[in-house]
Amino acid sequence: MVEQINRDIAALEEKVKVIATELENAYISYLTALGQGVSKQLMLATYHLCTQGYPQEFVSLTISQRQQLQQEIRQLTQQAAVQLLRHTQTEDSLEFSFLAEEETAPISFSDPVELMKWQFQVENAIAHTLKTLSSKTNSVLQKAEILPNNLPLAPLLEAATSASDGAPEMMSGSSPNLLNLLIETDSDSESSESHVTHIIAIHLRLIEIEFADTTVRAKRNQIRSISGKVGKLEREYQKKQRERDVAQAEAAWRASWFES
Repeated sequence: MVEQINRDIAALEEKVKVIATELENAYISYLTALGQGVSKQLMLATYHLCTQGYPQEFVSLTISQRQQLQQEIRQLTQQAAVQLLRHTQTEDSLEFSFLAEEETAPISFSDPVELMKWQFQVENAIAHTLKTLSSKTNSVLQKAEILPNNLPLAPLLEAATSASDGAPEMMSGSSPNLLNLLIETDSDSESSESHVTHIIAIHLRLIEIEFADTTVRAKRNQIRSISGKVGKLEREYQKKQRERDVAQAEAAWRASWFES
């Protein structure tokens, strides 16, 4: 019986290897589209921020300053797209280069649990890329004096996007990938009174990028479909491993049992 269960497990592992390749190819296709979508959405969000959120600050820039700002934003989008696609240039295409900084154990892609763990790491890396890109873009806007540079914007945005108590108030109705904040700050005068500052900042959201781009959304749906298959294989795999453990224990019991 144990031998049969082992054969079943081996067959499941072969299926996992096939689905791992399918999932890899889906991510390559998805990240290719996502890199393009991120570039478009970041430029659009920056446009709305400069022309609708801070029109006076943008107009006050010289032509060369505006061109410099736009060029820096374009460079950031290009860097992000390359970062998302760099895994296709590695010898092992299943090893995403933007995970290289993390010390992760080698993943066995015959094991559905490890494949799910790998996917979780990839999704975290994508989220980190968008967060970093948002932060760098806001820094560029602060340097250009579009956004106020007298506020520690990075920790304020971190607080606003977390679920912790006491975070600055987020305003609804903002354009996609923009965050509206109401921040209470101390007055510059000797008065103890404080005043509320309205801040609009870049905040790239994966869900909004996918919603705005039909290609990216379609690629994400493909990943969801494959993930469902992985989940089903994982449940079957766990069940077979449990059956093997029970069968081995029963065999061990019989082997050691003797009548007194």
